[in-house]
Amino acid sequence: MKKLFSLIIALMAAPAALIAQDFSEGSKAKSWNLYAEVPARFEAKVVDILCELSGNCPDNCGDGSRQLGLVRTADNVLVYPNKNSQSGFQGASTDLLPHCQTTIEVDGMILDDPDLGARNIYLLQLIKPAGSDEWIKANTWSKRWAERHPEAKGKGPWFRRDPRVKAEIEREGYFGLGLEQDEAIKDIVFE
Repeated sequence: MKKLFSLIIALMAAPAALIAQDFSEGSKAKSWNLYAEVPARFEAKVVDILCELSGNCPDNCGDGSRQLGLVRTADNVLVYPNKNSQSGFQGASTDLLPHCQTTIEVDGMILDDPDLGARNIYLLQLIKPAGSDEWIKANTWSKRWAERHPEAKGKGPWFRRDPRVKAEIEREGYFGLGLEQDEAIKDIVFE
């Protein structure tokens, strides 16, 4: 009976073992101390996610107007690069765009936990272009943002100076509830 029970447990675990591949070998990724993160270094093709899912495929992955993804060479799985190596959750597409439709090697952390609803969420830290021995840090988002918004120079986080963010606050208030509601709850929130 014990052997039968062990066999049943082993057979039930087999599909999970086949799905959860280990891509941590050789990874130099630094932890973000996020729940369910695991180092992941793999080869992948840089793709336009909307193109992959719908067939709507503009030139050069949309020239920065589209969310980019990684189709992992080892298992043909579409991985969603959600952030680059900077502290904010932005920037992965900016770092990946120069590699549109090419195969590269990436290193970072992956979140994969069905209980959280996180599936192949990738935190990109390093990129190695095909044919290169050099890793490139995935940290160009802030520099590109500053180039697009020279009028927003100053101290503090970029989003406090971003013209789009400021316009949205001016239109909808800090809480997104409208300017009248902001005024009504300001004293309660900032007691």
